[in-house]
Amino acid sequence: MLASLEEPGGPWEVEREAALPSEEDTLGVIRWLHDAGLIERLRSAAAAAPTHVDSVDNPVSSGSYRAAVAAAGVAVQAALDLVNGRLTRAFIAVRPPGHHAEPDRAKGFCFLNNIALAAEVIARAWRVPVLIADYDVHHGNGTQHMFYDRGDVGYLSVHRYPFFPGSGAGDEIGEGKGRGMTRNVPLAVGAGDAIYASAFEAALEELGGRMRPAVILLSAGFDGHERDPVGGMRVTEEGYRRMTRAIVQAAETWSEGRILSVFEGGYHPEATAGSVRAHLEALAGAEDGVS
Repeated sequence: MLASLEEPGGPWEVEREAALPSEEDTLGVIRWLHDAGLIERLRSAAAAAPTHVDSVDNPVSSGSYRAAVAAAGVAVQAALDLVNGRLTRAFIAVRPPGHHAEPDRAKGFCFLNNIALAAEVIARAWRVPVLIADYDVHHGNGTQHMFYDRGDVGYLSVHRYPFFPGSGAGDEIGEGKGRGMTRNVPLAVGAGDAIYASAFEAALEELGGRMRPAVILLSAGFDGHERDPVGGMRVTEEGYRRMTRAIVQAAETWSEGRILSVFEGGYHPEATAGSVRAHLEALAGAEDGVS
């Protein structure tokens, strides 16, 4: 049971009868990073749907609560499977996304912070450095804030700036024990592969080289694509392939190949599908794509 996560030491061996943790067990992990009030507001909003929670950019349907908890559960289970040696590398294709979700507030279509929860599971299990990288066109404000004053989980983001959600300036570097563990690379609108991917590679080498993380997690958002109607950037499928290869190389250098990639943004169906394919091919180690 996930209750065993509260016990010191690790890795844990978790008995399970279903493919995912139960709602009760998942909620136990969610409460490590999210206030109970946010969970209850989301539950109540789903019961009163259609409506929204916290702001108009978080519309809620009758299934939103179940979907958000299930998405978090998939991320938690993937982290547990990694900790227990059942997998080394995975792409977690879940909806709704998560990196804008704050500890106490939903934001930007995100209700619960899937990647932060996965990172927290690994950090508690192994007591080793964990790095979250993020190449979504929007800054992951929620992820940054959850670990901003901690020294065990680093956060790296390359993103359009200024842009929603307003955070992610270059001088946001962490505080206290977390000072220097946050690395933001704000880019002007219109950046293409050469700028976007090069900035990501350089920042990953710099922060990862200092941290030498045991696991790398990736907020894989594809809304920087040149055809995306929201992002305003000019990244192509090859740009996402290049950035994913940088993650793979970094993981092979520092983390014994361990990567958890979590799906975030993407608002053009065909462009997102092509970018995800390039991402998966690079995760699998394919040099020129696979059939």
